[in-house]
Amino acid sequence: MTKLSAWKRAGTVFVLCAATAIASPAQTFTTLVDFDLTNGAEPQYVSLVQGHDGAFYGTTYVGGANDAGTVFKTTRQGTLSTLYSFCIQANCSDGAYPTAGLVLASDGNFYGTTFYGGNGAGTIFRITPQGTLTSLYSFCPDYGYCRHGERPAAGGGTTGDSFSCLG
Repeated sequence: MTKLSAWKRAGTVFVLCAATAIASPAQTFTTLVDFDLTNGAEPQYVSLVQGHDGAFYGTTYVGGANDAGTVFKTTRQGTLSTLYSFCIQANCSDGAYPTAGLVLASDGNFYGTTFYGGNGAGTIFRITPQGTLTSLYSFCPDYGYCRHGERPAAGGGTTGDSFSCLG
């Protein structure tokens, strides 16, 4: 291959890339959902996860029926459904204030954590796409000696050291 031939190829590739970029449609930002406290608020701590049904699932830190956060589902068209409002059980034993997004497991359910509730220092929960929540673990069950940590944030460990209490 001669130098001229290599330059022709490089030039052709450049022109092709430039033409493709010019012909590409502009990206448009569309707001799908507005939160109004009744359906949740402060979803900025999370990322959305797409379920097997194509809908997007996430959490809000506050808002919902008890102002303790929600698990929500939204379609691509922006139809919002509140699947669960936290702190509906006595003493918030179901958890409150989720501070991280959900994880979609191979069983089709979502898993997440709350910052408060359970025994007082957060929970790990499973929720079905239909909204049935099961608390799997309550942090700080030894009332003051938090040997397994407290205040979890899924994907980020716990706040502070993962096997110590926050003072």
